[in-house]
Amino acid sequence: MSPTHSLLRDLVRLPSVNPMGRAVTGDIYHEDRVTTYLEHFFLDLGVPYKRSTIAPGRDNIVARYESPGAKTWLLFEVHQDTVPADGMTIDPFAGEVRDGKLYGRGACDVKGGMTAMLAAFARLVRERPPGAANVLLACTVDEEHTFLGVQQLVKDGFRTDFAVVAEPTRLHVVDTHKGVVRWKLRTKGRACHSSRPDQGENAIYVMGHVLPAIEAYADQLMKSASHPRLGPPTLSVGRIEGGVSVNTVPDACVIEIDRRLLPGEDPQRAWIDFTVGLMARPTGAWQCDNVWMACPALDALPAPELRERFAKALDSVEGRHETLAVPFGTDASSLAEAGIPSIVFGPGDIAQAHTKDEWIELDEVDRAAEVLYRFAVG
Repeated sequence: MSPTHSLLRDLVRLPSVNPMGRAVTGDIYHEDRVTTYLEHFFLDLGVPYKRSTIAPGRDNIVARYESPGAKTWLLFEVHQDTVPADGMTIDPFAGEVRDGKLYGRGACDVKGGMTAMLAAFARLVRERPPGAANVLLACTVDEEHTFLGVQQLVKDGFRTDFAVVAEPTRLHVVDTHKGVVRWKLRTKGRACHSSRPDQGENAIYVMGHVLPAIEAYADQLMKSASHPRLGPPTLSVGRIEGGVSVNTVPDACVIEIDRRLLPGEDPQRAWIDFTVGLMARPTGAWQCDNVWMACPALDALPAPELRERFAKALDSVEGRHETLAVPFGTDASSLAEAGIPSIVFGPGDIAQAHTKDEWIELDEVDRAAEVLYRFAVG
């Protein structure tokens, strides 16, 4: 097994599961094991780095390579966390290799991309090619839930000339994607024993009257203004919770709402439009919480010289590439909003991310590392 493939296997074998807001504990949760591994990686390379605590057990880590005489600063950014491993049909943390693929939670999203960035960065440090750009490699936390790591990065004043954000893009370039804003909606009732439901008010039934109105609003939203590459904005109810036991009429019910944003849409405005639109429809009584997570959309930003430089490096390895717009969100939009022109690039296919048997082709990881190295060298 090559050093690059061994590096990926090491990372997959270090669980870094994002709790996704759940009250869970255990050794598999949070990113600290991966961050410590990265710290030793950078120490072995002899490069300066900074490890910053964002939340308990959750640290960003940023390493620096300075190329003699270089004025351009590039950022390689990648998140350390993965989604939960519930329901997987393989050992999520074994890092098993079969038929040129490595299996495990995070192999595709996004430890394959992290490995490619680490390999390219290490090669720059060891070979010190003349004319290369300066490179910062930022490994951030909490991308899968609230984008806490990258948003703290930009709050701290972190800036570069151009950024490549690792996500599975099948070695194509993503320069545009939707944003996301999320909030909760609640209905209230009055609890009583289930043998006398007439003495209470069932909050789940109340929510049952609200949901059709939300579905109608979502349908109307999809018929509104559409982006030429991304299509319309969308809204979806992704989670519902209510009641404490089957023999108690529930006095509370809550749903979580996911609203996908187009470039130029304001997250708070999307929340306001929803609440106003829902109030105009017949429903039971409900209450919206404030927005608990927001990430802007990514719109293609001008950086012609560096975009052309990246395209040249990519085509020198792959022969050709496509520039895509995608419906999912990434850390790139937070960087772009802070004024850093950003693209998304990496090995793997988003269709394989978060799946029950997540995997990535090892050859793609190698090719991604070569692209990133050639981009930095110019």
